[in-house]
Amino acid sequence: MKIFSSLFVSILLIFIALPASANLASELTDGQHVLLMRHADAPGYGDPSGYQLDKCSTQRNLGENGKRQAANIGQWLSKQGISSAKVFSSPWCRCIETATLLNKDPVQISSALSSFFDDMSLAKQTTLDLEKLIQAQLKESPKTPIILVTHHVNIEAFTGKVVNVGDMVLVKVDRNGKYVSQQLYPSPTF
Repeated sequence: MKIFSSLFVSILLIFIALPASANLASELTDGQHVLLMRHADAPGYGDPSGYQLDKCSTQRNLGENGKRQAANIGQWLSKQGISSAKVFSSPWCRCIETATLLNKDPVQISSALSSFFDDMSLAKQTTLDLEKLIQAQLKESPKTPIILVTHHVNIEAFTGKVVNVGDMVLVKVDRNGKYVSQQLYPSPTF
């Protein structure tokens, strides 16, 4: 009886410890969820003064760890059943590179994912633009996973969740693209 009891407890613990990611692919194809992702590791804080969006050399960019992290996240997403997706990125180079290294489908740039770190007064309008982007994309492609690579300020403004580099937030939205609920997926470690 003790062996059966120990076996039962072991099996139960395995099921409890299984990541909730088993449902990630199905939730991203239900027409009600999107995956927001903070760009991978880019050493430093903010951007240098005078940075330009059309010149990556003037911005804070991914380091070697960030490049590996982004590629690993792409592999992790594939293991979750997400082999292709509509991928959108902020115009910042660290986001574009993160989105590209996920190795899903071609990356589309959207100003609705632009950082407002330097001007927090843009938070409300940028969040409204994000809601419109989500609404339009879910209406156009409800069965296609949508991945949105952006910045921590954008994710926090939309979901209230503070995230680390490479973290992902599965967001349930209403038919207008407005936030309903979320589930955090920390950046996988390899």
